Amino acid sequence: MKIIIVGAGRVGSSVAEALVSEANDITVIDTDGARVAELQSRFDLRGLVGSGALPSILQAGGAADADMLIAVTAFDETNLVACKIAADLYNTPMRIARVRNIELQQHPDLMGEGGFRATQVIFPEQTVTDYLLKLVDFPEALQVLEFADGRASLIAVRAFAGGPLVLQPIKELRRHIPNVDTRIVALFRDDASVRVDGDTMIQPGDEVFFLAASRDVRAVMNELRRMDQPVRTVMIAGGGNVGLRFALALSTGEGLDVAKRCSVKIIESHKRRAEVLAQQTPADVLVLLGDCTDEDLLTQEGVADVDLFVALTNDDENNIMSSLLAKRLGASRVIALINRKSYGDLMQGGQIDIAISPSYVTMSALLRFARRGDVVVAHTLRRAAAEALELIVHGDARSSRVVGKTIEQIEMPRGAIIGAIVRGHGDQARVLMAHHEVGIQAEEEMIIFVEYKRVVPGVEKIFTVGLGFF
Repeated sequence: MKIIIVGAGRVGSSVAEALVSEANDITVIDTDGARVAELQSRFDLRGLVGSGALPSILQAGGAADADMLIAVTAFDETNLVACKIAADLYNTPMRIARVRNIELQQHPDLMGEGGFRATQVIFPEQTVTDYLLKLVDFPEALQVLEFADGRASLIAVRAFAGGPLVLQPIKELRRHIPNVDTRIVALFRDDASVRVDGDTMIQPGDEVFFLAASRDVRAVMNELRRMDQPVRTVMIAGGGNVGLRFALALSTGEGLDVAKRCSVKIIESHKRRAEVLAQQTPADVLVLLGDCTDEDLLTQEGVADVDLFVALTNDDENNIMSSLLAKRLGASRVIALINRKSYGDLMQGGQIDIAISPSYVTMSALLRFARRGDVVVAHTLRRAAAEALELIVHGDARSSRVVGKTIEQIEMPRGAIIGAIVRGHGDQARVLMAHHEVGIQAEEEMIIFVEYKRVVPGVEKIFTVGLGFF
């Protein structure tokens, strides 16, 4: 695919890194020449210095024959105008804009064909908020990803000593919970992949990825570790757009699977922003003016008693330090928003329970549009090293490599595994775990775990329909 990325910030750089390795023709446009030069030195891509909101720059970037434009600059106006120009002047088929302004989100018609003509709009703050809410629903999980309109979930969880399945072979899982159909699709030990089969022993500390119907997730998690108490009290460091959205959702229970409301405190260091937060949040949300790295403040506000501490400021160092401090002072669980990849890799799995990269979360929302084939959902996992896809199978036994075959007969690339099948549509849809004997039918959706991103092109090739189908 020929793809133009407007914006060489964290998201743009992450998307470029993810796509350039998959034989895509990538052009990156940014007004910052240093950023463009740095990307060109690291990756096999073309860089162009200038504004993506100018027709001449888009033309020079190859918009006339591009398959996709991804506009992810720091300015909503630039992103939307770039989509409009790409549509009106160059008829670029796919146009994706990142939009951060909450007010614009409330007027979707402005972004559509009658407005700026973006074919897809990504709201990163809302995407990150939704991601956080899933971790509130499942406080034991490292990552929670939904497929099949929420019917199936892929869960990453760390196995703890004392879990019924820990120090047992995986095949014992069916005996432990005979009425639950699940599949362990990947297992990582000391950050290295471990081959998964029925005889594989789960060790304490293993990072386990399993697929199950969403209603069965807790039953499976209970086999791997003790279940934590539900999250009832949350302290948020940073009252930016994400912090505000997160606090509103927690205080009302909106977006949570379990019907509940949480007690919420927000720590904000800027007086004017704190006043805005106090006006925009319900009366039961306590807004505190102060420094989230102030030990006395955290102690005074009872951080030792909170179920979850979440650091969401725009400063990585503050997020790391406040999370470490909160953990030391007794917070049950801490989550930190960390933009720098090197910081996230360093902190994940240590004293900080979960390090979230906003660029990776946003990239998941973008990836499915860049995938070949009819991809419904795409998620990045393990700090973008792995990926999970939900795609629709088309064709027939003559034109498809998978239709009419059983799971056992499909030769998947090494590092890729079919986890589940979604059979049927709407209310009639059923999630079937991909056991060896299960057959594949046309127009079914398949959920695939890809251990290494370099394997993705091989997976796409397998599910590509032959020309004879058309």
